[in-house]
Amino acid sequence: MKRFSAFLAGLLFGLGLLLAGMANPAKVLAFLDLAGAWDPSLALVMGGAIGVALPTFALARGRRQSWLGAPMQLPSRRDLDGRLIGGSLLFGVGWGIAGICPGPALVLLLTGHWQVWLFVVAMLAGMGLHATLQARAGN
Repeated sequence: MKRFSAFLAGLLFGLGLLLAGMANPAKVLAFLDLAGAWDPSLALVMGGAIGVALPTFALARGRRQSWLGAPMQLPSRRDLDGRLIGGSLLFGVGWGIAGICPGPALVLLLTGHWQVWLFVVAMLAGMGLHATLQARAGN
């Protein structure tokens, strides 16, 4: 049941990305182009996502287990450190250059565009590099 619910959640998330236009790099880049032909429509998508997430996280904070019996694993740290800020900047720069981020990239893999495959390979290489550096640092 856990795998099936994870599959359904991923499917719903992917469909939402497609319907909202978040998987369209041109639309994302137009949203990020504040000085040019700015397209504010993705701000409404993000606002809707925040509106759904806030009460959901408030409900989750009061629980020890998910509805399927898994332990709740919410972040406990709330401080800003160099790693978080650096990672956020790196993510933002990558999003601004490519017009896609990891979720939409996985959705777009089936389009067959070599640029998406290159993005995903680079993303996986970055994840591997991070894991290697973490293991060496003992974290």
